[in-house]
Amino acid sequence: MIRLLFPIWSGRQRLANLLRYCSKNSLLDQGIQVHAASLRMGFDFDLMLSNDLIDMYSKCGLMDTASLVFDRMTERNVVSWTALMCGHLQNGNARATLSLFFQMVFSCLKPNEYTFSTNFKACGILNVPEIGMKIHGMCVLTGFETVPVVGNSIVDMYSKCGRINEAVMMFTVLPVKNLRSWNTMLAGYTLAGQGEKALLWFHRMLENGEIPDEYTLTTVLKACSRLGKIREGSMIHGFLITCGFPCSGKAAIAGSLIDLYVKCGNLVEAQRVFNQIGEKNVISWSALILGYAQEGNLAEAIELFKQLQNNSKQVDGFVLSSMMGVFADFALVEQGKQMHAYAVKVPSGSEISVSNSIVDMYLKCGLLDEAERLFNEMPARNVVSWTVMITGYGKHGIGREAIRLFNQMQSNNIEPDGVTYLATLSACSHSGLIKEGEEYFSQLCRNRWVKPGIEHYACMVDLLGRDGRLKEAKDLIENMPLKPNVGIWQTLLSACRVHGNLQLGKEVGQNLLTLDGENPVNYVMISNIYAEAGYWKEYEQVRERAKAKGLRKEAGRSWVEIDKVVHFFYGGDDTHPMIDKIHQVLKEMERRMKEEMGYVHGVKFALRDIDEESKVESLRVHSEKLAIGLALCHGGWDEARVIRVFKNLRICGDCHDFIKCLSKIVKVVFVVRDANRFHQFKDGLCSCRDYW
Repeated sequence: MIRLLFPIWSGRQRLANLLRYCSKNSLLDQGIQVHAASLRMGFDFDLMLSNDLIDMYSKCGLMDTASLVFDRMTERNVVSWTALMCGHLQNGNARATLSLFFQMVFSCLKPNEYTFSTNFKACGILNVPEIGMKIHGMCVLTGFETVPVVGNSIVDMYSKCGRINEAVMMFTVLPVKNLRSWNTMLAGYTLAGQGEKALLWFHRMLENGEIPDEYTLTTVLKACSRLGKIREGSMIHGFLITCGFPCSGKAAIAGSLIDLYVKCGNLVEAQRVFNQIGEKNVISWSALILGYAQEGNLAEAIELFKQLQNNSKQVDGFVLSSMMGVFADFALVEQGKQMHAYAVKVPSGSEISVSNSIVDMYLKCGLLDEAERLFNEMPARNVVSWTVMITGYGKHGIGREAIRLFNQMQSNNIEPDGVTYLATLSACSHSGLIKEGEEYFSQLCRNRWVKPGIEHYACMVDLLGRDGRLKEAKDLIENMPLKPNVGIWQTLLSACRVHGNLQLGKEVGQNLLTLDGENPVNYVMISNIYAEAGYWKEYEQVRERAKAKGLRKEAGRSWVEIDKVVHFFYGGDDTHPMIDKIHQVLKEMERRMKEEMGYVHGVKFALRDIDEESKVESLRVHSEKLAIGLALCHGGWDEARVIRVFKNLRICGDCHDFIKCLSKIVKVVFVVRDANRFHQFKDGLCSCRDYW
């Protein structure tokens, strides 16, 4: 009898080995053949092979089939449950992982160390520390807290959930601290924006005798980048060279060094590191390309991208998405279209992240119809895809469409995340959908998986503030379970300015300066609310305080693309070669607007204590008007066309009124994207309905 069974069990092991090989190499077709062979051989309900099948189908991305195998099992063990949990996690469904975990616990089956570590990862991804703490409690009761893989996962979970103090406490009690433990803490501090502490922990790690690996060094360099600490980053660079560490041969480290010098504004050194790399990879190329783009040197960025293409390197989805992001931020629609055409031709162009970036690019360039068409044609969509479209609708002031899409997304069984809720609330705010905004905020507060953050509360403050419900907005800030930050007080101060509530504005302004007295934006906002109320003495005092601190606000600039060339303008700019013609055209438009529509300048928006004539002159040279003037010089104004202008700050009230009137007397449609939203001016009306 033993001799008869031996060949069968030997065949069983061979099937298991084949399934594991298919899993490792994602060989779905071969895996299906092995599955069929196991059924023919009578192993339908074999526990070991079923577990291997779950793993194989999960690794190949067929979670429905993996779940079907799991559901048909007559016997399951901890490996069965953990394999399916891992599969869901690897395929981006962390919620299903946690749901399975609690089903397993309720079925009285004890988790092992891999079950625990998998679910701690899920908690970190979903940012649900409360659930993570419950699972941590189970680890303590069962003794798994002391197992290194579990202990490190707990530290990682708390770090990713922003509970850095709990992460430190867990790290402290770890019986064995290995390199992964230290790396987890370094990454946690860096992720939490506490780069200074990350550097301190790096020194502690070295003092503890740990030898850093590639992950350690890239994390520390990332911390230096975020802090803008070029000196410390350069010291690490020097340390690596002294130790003979092959920076040029380590793609991740070389990319991190380039990113460091780029973020610190030293493109010369970034270029030097790049030139020293023998075998350049996509990471290195993309870091330098984005560096030039972020510095505004778009010509060099595009030239480098062309070199990358000609270098026979496979351009990956990250580079394509990043370049799309650059074109989206600067609203370079022609370059964006060219990149779209290129993406269609390369394998990585079909990645969902690239498709999302293309849709986002068209939305940020104001081409809503094109974005809608591409979104509807996408073969697969994830939560980011839906969120990008919802955000786009919100920015264009089409709140009803944003809500429709949010509801459709949920009916398609795509669960919204925190960013989706933020986009929906913002869309409600921009469109004045007060009731709907309150409804979705209540839904968010009831959500088991997503908790409202400070940004969601800021959206509600904006929603209430725009509606004039300033007291309710202030009460919401004071009673929310989170500590108010600068942004949420700025939102309320902006509402105070819109509704002319100087008394509350003073109080909010004081809170702002207490929280952050080094932010020039705060002084500008506070001084402006005094200026609009006519309190010029207080206005000057606030401005003088900012000046004494050496603070300067970001200069407003606008740009327009004409014949594939981008023209930038600052307020009062007189450097453009066509500036005289621009002023001539604008004055002609102003004359016609006065005669035909009785237009007058909104001098209240000239926030300076000067005479009326000087105020009018200062309003004439706002950057968005200069950009429009140039566009009118090219192509005229008697033919129906669209002029797209972009601004880095919020459009002022006078420019808004000016463009509205201008759109009434010419055949041109003006689309203006400012820092908050899109404004489409046509026939004397704006798509924002003066609600922005």
